Amino acid sequence: MPDRAPHVVFVCARNGGKSQLAAALMRHDAGDAVSVASAGTDPGSSLNALAVESLAELGIDVGGERPKPLTDDMVRAADLVVVLGAEAHVDGDQGVAVETWITDEPSERGIDGMERMRLVRDDIRARVDELRGRLGGTGGASAAG
Repeated sequence: MPDRAPHVVFVCARNGGKSQLAAALMRHDAGDAVSVASAGTDPGSSLNALAVESLAELGIDVGGERPKPLTDDMVRAADLVVVLGAEAHVDGDQGVAVETWITDEPSERGIDGMERMRLVRDDIRARVDELRGRLGGTGGASAAG
């Protein structure tokens, strides 16, 4: 592990939902132990309102966030790029580790709205917790929620 905090970039297609959830959960639970960014391969214009609400239920405010485009510089600066979902693709030949998380999609089981978003959030949170453990990011308030 480097002397500095590991830097993780969470990526999804629109950077309005899943990657924002993952980044916010990692920031909240790991604190300064992990440096975090999020971006989209084809960013939308705003965050998913249900994603924002699902984080607010855990006391996490992402009101200042907005979708951002993924850049080559962001990838090169990362120790790890985590791609959430099958819609986004990140070229892994820049010397940076890339993981893909195919997250739960409750809508495929007829579950929509806030119930769907809570299930998506909780799936991503479990994955973030596992990653945080691998990275040694034990700070923050992981017991919240």
